[in-house]
Amino acid sequence: MSNTTKEYLWWQKGVVYQIYPRSYQDSNSDGVGDLQGILQRLDYLEWLGMEAIWISPIFPSPMADFGYDIADYTGIHPLFGSMEDFDELLAEVHRRGMKLILDLVPNHTSDQHPWFLESKSSRDNPKRDWYIWHDGNPDGTPPNNWLSVFGGSGWEWDEKTQQYYYHAFLKEQPDLNWRNPEVQQAMMDVMRFWLDKGVDGFRVDVMWHMIKDDQLRDNPKNLDYKPNVDVTYNELLPTYSTDQPEIHNIVQMMRALTDEYDERLIIGEIYLPIHRLMTYYGQNGNGAHLPFNFQLITMPWDPQRIAGAIDEYEGALPPDGWPNWVLGNHDNVRIASRVGIEQARVAAMLLLTLRGTPTLYYGDELGMRDVPIPPDKVKDPQGLNMPDLNVSRDPARTPMQWDDSPNAGFTDAEPWLPLSSNYKRVNVTHQRNSEHSILNYYRRLVQLRQQEPALHVGNYKPVHSDKQMIVYTREYEDRCFLIMLNLSHSPCYYTPKTDGLRGRVILATEPEREGTYLEKTFSLGGDEGIIVLIDK
Repeated sequence: MSNTTKEYLWWQKGVVYQIYPRSYQDSNSDGVGDLQGILQRLDYLEWLGMEAIWISPIFPSPMADFGYDIADYTGIHPLFGSMEDFDELLAEVHRRGMKLILDLVPNHTSDQHPWFLESKSSRDNPKRDWYIWHDGNPDGTPPNNWLSVFGGSGWEWDEKTQQYYYHAFLKEQPDLNWRNPEVQQAMMDVMRFWLDKGVDGFRVDVMWHMIKDDQLRDNPKNLDYKPNVDVTYNELLPTYSTDQPEIHNIVQMMRALTDEYDERLIIGEIYLPIHRLMTYYGQNGNGAHLPFNFQLITMPWDPQRIAGAIDEYEGALPPDGWPNWVLGNHDNVRIASRVGIEQARVAAMLLLTLRGTPTLYYGDELGMRDVPIPPDKVKDPQGLNMPDLNVSRDPARTPMQWDDSPNAGFTDAEPWLPLSSNYKRVNVTHQRNSEHSILNYYRRLVQLRQQEPALHVGNYKPVHSDKQMIVYTREYEDRCFLIMLNLSHSPCYYTPKTDGLRGRVILATEPEREGTYLEKTFSLGGDEGIIVLIDK
């Protein structure tokens, strides 16, 4: 089907914006962001041009893993507000023509969830098989060698019932047994509850973890493991504890449910190599709409490797598979800390000009960097459990920087995590009033992307890459854009193979370049990116 006749959906054309709700805006002076806070900032998100907002978990939770340990899938944690607040937020998001995506955490619950309290009450409880219980070995050791992502064994001994239960993350996060049809039905009911309310989709947490090997076989050793460098979870390859073939039946079940509603979206969190990631699109497109593509987060900032990864990804996509890209999220180092503030502008141009749906992590549009957190203020269990490895996720979760007032306009109380010391300079108010700020640059990129079908649904074609730069085109009908990105700090040059290729720079990391014509040799300064409208 040619791209001139196909109808595209909202999530294929728009930008998704991730909000970590604890850190976005506090409305009730407790130092923690909340739903009313997000509501207060919707005008900003509309101004920025966001199509959809994805909100990290807001459900009742003991907060052992800051909301990813859910005690009630159909409620709202009082810390974030009430169900009335949620309904108001959803209505206001929709009134502005935007969409709302919820975080769904179906792999595990909190150990305080009523399902688990029943399950652990006795071996013959009807919900016993809702979780993964198993006898230990004859010597009392755990059933197998599976590890927890957050350190130590993945198995926890229960003294009362004399069995182990499995937890891929904290012991307070027991894994559900997704082989049990009752569990499947219960989670479908959860999804239906929110879909009936009108949410526009789900980002499904650790989708690739949801089914485990039914024989509980030991995971093999990882021969590339580096002690005292890698997290302990990487000692083994999670061959039998993740990405089992049966997961695709579950993903299809989720997709079939969302397909009963108009234009709803399933995003899957999946950290896997490309060829295995592709299987999550399903057979004939009946899987996740967007299995998250984390390559720009996980690979080195090297132009030839990135260019190769883009091509591998584009080449591997199934016929109806829609691509997606992401530079940052609540689990990883911020892009400005990984590649530097100058390269962060180049990265933004890459994110917003590649083919597919981009997801933007809150604060990246300001160039926010990871904030050093004093040891006595670390909150993240991953950081607390492995203090010597510096793997806390707190530095990338600090409060949004709104203005130069105390606590950056985030709260008038003690913020739950410390703010960056630069917030008086790096904030929304200051940058909105500064023509050449990274915020206004992001906004212009988003606007250009929205205005030009070539940049949101057009064809992608690789043109050139070397040890400094990536060059590619995006084309739709009679509009063709050449994107040139210098991922190094030194000048670089590209001579087109096509004689007479010329065009006008319409957006650049250095605004002085805009409006200039390029022909013959196209040059870039260090840390520079340009979007060129090619003359036809």
